[in-house]
Amino acid sequence: MILPKVRDPRFITIRRGGTLSDSDHHLLALWAATCAEHVLPLFEAVQPSDPRPRRAIELARAWVRGEIGMLQSREGAGMANGAARDLIGAPRFAAYAAAQAAAVAHVAAHELGAAAYAIKAVYAAVPKAEAENAARIECQWQRDQLPEAIRELVLDDQRLRNDICWSVFDC
Repeated sequence: MILPKVRDPRFITIRRGGTLSDSDHHLLALWAATCAEHVLPLFEAVQPSDPRPRRAIELARAWVRGEIGMLQSREGAGMANGAARDLIGAPRFAAYAAAQAAAVAHVAAHELGAAAYAIKAVYAAVPKAEAENAARIECQWQRDQLPEAIRELVLDDQRLRNDICWSVFDC
């Protein structure tokens, strides 16, 4: 479980009683999609004919553009999770990253799940001796992609949830 037991109001939209603006919610979704897409080749290398994780990322972006509703994006998350089910290692984690990205439309705090699973995918994709370094590089790459408007929010979220996210944000 990568979501906190108590929801952080900074990741709840204003209309639901939190402090998250729609524009920041959209930025979180786009950043999560970017993180997931970065590792998507790890899934597609072993499942080239399965479009579900790529579709989930596309749905996350379509939600940001206002082309679909939250429920459609959330359904994409379920499809990507289904694609992960029978896999192990890097391909599985890459599909989970896509699922988490699509779920951001429903619960903004899934943004960290997309990033964490992407780091786990990179870690699992390389020889053990290279894994820690590869994970640090991926973590830093993700941080370099953060829009300034949400940078401090995400970095603080990483600090607060690092323990429940397998300590992948120690970069």
